[in-house]
Amino acid sequence: MSGLYRARPEDGLAWVTGASSGIGRGTALELARRGFRVLATARSKEALDTLVIEAAALKGSIIARTVDVTDAALQKQVIDEVEASEGPIMLAFLNAGIYWPMRAHPFDAASFKKIFDVNVGGVVNGLEVLLDRMAARGRGQIAINASVAGYIGLPRAAAYSSSKAALIVMAESLKIETDALGITLQVVNPGFVKTPLTDKNDHPMPFLMELDDASRVICDGFARGGFEITFPWQLSRILKFLRLLPYETYFSLIRKATGYPPKR
Repeated sequence: MSGLYRARPEDGLAWVTGASSGIGRGTALELARRGFRVLATARSKEALDTLVIEAAALKGSIIARTVDVTDAALQKQVIDEVEASEGPIMLAFLNAGIYWPMRAHPFDAASFKKIFDVNVGGVVNGLEVLLDRMAARGRGQIAINASVAGYIGLPRAAAYSSSKAALIVMAESLKIETDALGITLQVVNPGFVKTPLTDKNDHPMPFLMELDDASRVICDGFARGGFEITFPWQLSRILKFLRLLPYETYFSLIRKATGYPPKR
């Protein structure tokens, strides 16, 4: 890879948001297995306490703090306190996200806004905490968890897909500047991973991956340092190909593939 910075365990802390379940939890544990000291943040204190206990036998360690990513002031306070006592955050995985299926009718604006507040606003709050201090150090690594759902618009995912598309474009827009600052910026675009989030789906999930496998792929991607970490490759390539098709062809294929909306 290029000469862009890639964090090592001896450099400082790794921070994972949304670490109480799913990809965040799996990635926090995998980083600890690889020797990192991990700051795990989430809203659920009980789940974080369990995570710390599970990591006790690993090569690295996990410290936990209860934080809601939408509370920018509290999050900054926690990061200031942790860096003062534990050292600098050199790797951050801005992962926290939520999902609910969304319908065109009835349309739920409140849920739509909530998804954006967490999925996009939470990342923005994380970037606000990280970018200036990493720029001052001249190095750092930030990965934003988006999704292959951000490549295209998918049925019943208007809020989720568009929030993840926003994250992908945000990362693309910031990338040139962060390179110049010595900060490695990455976007993680997972496909279907078996987590509490995907358990809400009532549609086919092709190439569904186990959480441990996905966590290893993500951490391998951190070590390589390339801009996009995406998996499984089959689903990623299929969805990227669909972006190239004329809209009428695309919509026809999506209707056939998802069976949505159901025939009346």
